[in-house]
Amino acid sequence: MPVTQKQVEEPVGRRRILLWLSSVGLFGSAVLSAVSNLVFIKPRATYGQPTRFSIGKPDDFPSGTRISLDVKRVCVVRDGNKLAAISTTCTHLGCIVGISDTGFACPCHGSRYDQDGNVTGGPAPKPLPWYKVSLAPNGEVEVDKGIQVPPGTYLNV
Repeated sequence: MPVTQKQVEEPVGRRRILLWLSSVGLFGSAVLSAVSNLVFIKPRATYGQPTRFSIGKPDDFPSGTRISLDVKRVCVVRDGNKLAAISTTCTHLGCIVGISDTGFACPCHGSRYDQDGNVTGGPAPKPLPWYKVSLAPNGEVEVDKGIQVPPGTYLNV
C-alpha cells in the first residue's frame, strides 16, 4: 500500500512552536493593553457628595421639630409652615455638632450655639451657616448646601 502525504505526519518543528507562542503572546499583550487603556480612560476621581439633595416631603417634619441628619450634616427646623436647614458642621474645626436644649453643642471642643446657630460660647469663630431650602416639582424638600442664605431665611410650605 502506497503511503500518501496526508498519512505521514511531520513532527512539529521548533520554529513553528516559537511562531505560535510569539503570536499568542503578542495577541494577548495587545488585548491586555486595549483593556488597560479603556480602564484608564474613565476618571476615578470622586468629587464628594452632591451639594443639592432631597430630604423628604414637608409632612415628614412636624411643626416644632429640629431633626439632625448627621449623614448630610444638616439640621432641618420646622416652625409652623416654615422650613429651614442649618449646618451641623462646627465652624471651629469641622466637628459634627449635636442638638442640645439651648441650640447646638460641639462635643469635641465645647463650642455652643443658640437655636439659630449664633455662637454663644467656645472657640467657634462664626455662626453656623444656613442653607437654601426649596420645594422640588415632585413635592419634596431640597437642601442646597452650595448656597448659603442669611440666618432666619425660611421656606414657606
